[in-house]
Amino acid sequence: MQAYVGRFAPSPSGPLHFGSLVCALVSFLHARQAKGKWLVRIEDVDTTRVQEGADKVILSQLLAHGMQWDGDIVYQTDRQHAYQSALDTLHKQQLVYACACTRQEIKSKGRYYTGTCRQMQLPWENNAIRVINTCQNTYFDDIHLGHVQVDALFCSEDLSIKRKDGLFAYNLAVVVDDIEQHVSHIVRGADLIDTTVQQQHIYSLLGKTSPKYFHLPVICTKSGQKLSKQNHAAAIDNKQASKNLIYAFAAIGLSCQSLTEKMTIEELIHWALTHWSPNLLVKRREILISDINTV
Repeated sequence: MQAYVGRFAPSPSGPLHFGSLVCALVSFLHARQAKGKWLVRIEDVDTTRVQEGADKVILSQLLAHGMQWDGDIVYQTDRQHAYQSALDTLHKQQLVYACACTRQEIKSKGRYYTGTCRQMQLPWENNAIRVINTCQNTYFDDIHLGHVQVDALFCSEDLSIKRKDGLFAYNLAVVVDDIEQHVSHIVRGADLIDTTVQQQHIYSLLGKTSPKYFHLPVICTKSGQKLSKQNHAAAIDNKQASKNLIYAFAAIGLSCQSLTEKMTIEELIHWALTHWSPNLLVKRREILISDINTV
């Protein structure tokens, strides 16, 4: 049996907010309860979105809230060679091609990319690179949500793995990183559910077995609007770590009546490791922040 290796992989586009704290917490608890490793990776492959110093802030927030990672921090910007190697492997198998379509052009023809440039043999320079989709799968089994069906047209897209501006796409980078770090379990927000089948296809093309997935509800201010850096969600305050953790415990289904903010971070984390179970988490794609109750 493969050893449990989990990971938390934030984008350094800003500090952690409450929603990302909840995601980190579930990932951490799930790994520690399995007596596994918990890695932290900074997903800065999209350098256009990086906020200077955000990585250091994120790491300080994790430590302040009692989540110590295993091993060294991995930065995607240090791993361009690995992504290029994966692209070369797919190229040798004649599974990639250049695409000149813009997002606006794709949108004008419908919601999904339909392989417009697949047979055009366009030059790679100044074009995006897509991988040919040979997968017919439209579902996966989630540890938390069970059988998950994904839109068939979305699943059938030829996925972009390198952008027109020369940056490697997230979907390639995340798969290559998880393979090389031997990640066995991915705990992340339900907003990433639809990308799972596409990422599993890349695993298959690279001759690897995909990890097990656990998608937890995202924290929303109102239905359909999640807490996010793009929506200017407030950064969590390290000085209120105990309060933040108790609130996060309530969000993941724990009854917090016996807890006080006077408890140490170590005491709170130990309590959560003893009392939390994935079965306590609601089987939905979102949780309204107004529904979280610590009483």
